[in-house]
Amino acid sequence: MNYKFWQKKKDANKKKKTKTREWVDAIVFAVVAATIIRVFFIEAYTIPSGSMERSLLIGDFLFVSKVNYGARVPMTPVAFPFAHHTMPITGTKAYWDGVQWKYRRLPGLSDIKRNDVVVFNFPEGDTVALENQVPSYYDLVRQSGREAIHSQYTIVSRPVDKRENFIKRCIGIAGDVISMKNGVANINGKDEPLINTGMMPYKIEFKTMDFNYGVFDDLKVKLGEMQLIGNNTYVGELSPELAEKIRAFDFVKSVNMTAATSSDIEPGGTFPHDPKRVWNRDNFGPIKIPAKGWTVQIDSNTMPLYYRAIRTYEGNKVEEKAGVWYINDKPATSYTFKMNYYWMMGDNRHNSADSRYWGFVPEDHVVGKALFIWMSWDSDGSFFSKIRWNRLLRGIH
Repeated sequence: MNYKFWQKKKDANKKKKTKTREWVDAIVFAVVAATIIRVFFIEAYTIPSGSMERSLLIGDFLFVSKVNYGARVPMTPVAFPFAHHTMPITGTKAYWDGVQWKYRRLPGLSDIKRNDVVVFNFPEGDTVALENQVPSYYDLVRQSGREAIHSQYTIVSRPVDKRENFIKRCIGIAGDVISMKNGVANINGKDEPLINTGMMPYKIEFKTMDFNYGVFDDLKVKLGEMQLIGNNTYVGELSPELAEKIRAFDFVKSVNMTAATSSDIEPGGTFPHDPKRVWNRDNFGPIKIPAKGWTVQIDSNTMPLYYRAIRTYEGNKVEEKAGVWYINDKPATSYTFKMNYYWMMGDNRHNSADSRYWGFVPEDHVVGKALFIWMSWDSDGSFFSKIRWNRLLRGIH
């Protein structure tokens, strides 16, 4: 018997893959391929709230690039595919934090720039009250005290890459000095007025209410949802562009932005929750955003701003004893930052939980850059009218 005969006999004896085995292999391959794509290249997200209106609307579905800023190597590598931090049915953890890798990021195409729309992990999401995640755990503690919150809720901690995903606009980058006065942001001494897709509250005073309300429908402005504050006077969220169009109507007397004054106290307080600083969402600062390698002098004025960054984000032990600050049990008069930080804000300025409330976003929390809208779904109307056709495949700016 020759070699070919034995080879044919051997091949004939091989077991063929069953249909079940073929399906299992195909599913495993698809899961692995999809996981690699969403971790290192691109991932889909949806907009759940109106904090970025009118730039992004509730029901917008986005593709977010991991390549632009460099893909972040998973910090919690043992996790259930396609689940973020919680299993959809059981409600249990979708990851195992017994293995934790240090923060590393692959080379990217660019650095984060001002006005980029960025997806990131919620910085205050390290500790969560499961039964009440809005407001944050730290807001709950500030309101009711730690003991009361821990006795009332189930408290869990989450690693960096398993914290809630937020999407905001980057207003300031590492090293910038940011402030805000009467609702207008200022970066490094230069005012940065709100772009036309952003929203602020405006007071609209009408000469008469006898007009065609359809003109507001054409502008997609819901007059019925605005607050009536006086005779023929309403307050509602508008972009600068919409304010100009409404101001041009002959039945409108005036349209003026209504920002908080510098003396207005914000309910719940704003960053850095320092009693010495009477700040609010429209008036704060100046604040220098930490940059890698920047050294800050430590004192009673700077520590409220940078305490959480030094302790929580950069992993140091920070204590104050008899008026002296100690970092890792050594007296410290200065600190040099190990990471870059960013200041993120929503375009819908009075309906956004952002850096004005919880401070800086560390670079290891950055997920990726929002690229374009691949689908947009309105909850009102019939099936085809629910799709916002004019938003499909629209780039994000």
